[in-house]
Amino acid sequence: MTSTTISPAQLPAPIRDYLDAHTRQDTDAALAHFGPDAVVTDQGETFRGLDEIRDFLTRAGSEFTYTTELTGAERIDDTHAVAHVRLEGDFPGGVADLAYRFTLRDDRIVELFIGA
Repeated sequence: MTSTTISPAQLPAPIRDYLDAHTRQDTDAALAHFGPDAVVTDQGETFRGLDEIRDFLTRAGSEFTYTTELTGAERIDDTHAVAHVRLEGDFPGGVADLAYRFTLRDDRIVELFIGA
């Protein structure tokens, strides 16, 4: 797949709004951007459906204090985009640069893969 570098402000609204809500730790607002059959994969674990994703959002990183910075973005096509996020905090290693790979359908996130 070919990607095009874009500014983070050019990410589709559901992705921008999800990232903002997740950064604010507003689980309900973040969850509102997922479709009912959405799938999230993070650190080798897969969460299916809104109940499992709510649990993931509630506990992801909760044992650490950290900041997040949206450092870049890519557009793959009309339904796929990547947000590059830097985490800095008191977790092992202290800094992590992650790629959040999104798939959208009907203005909802239906897949999110978080990896390096």
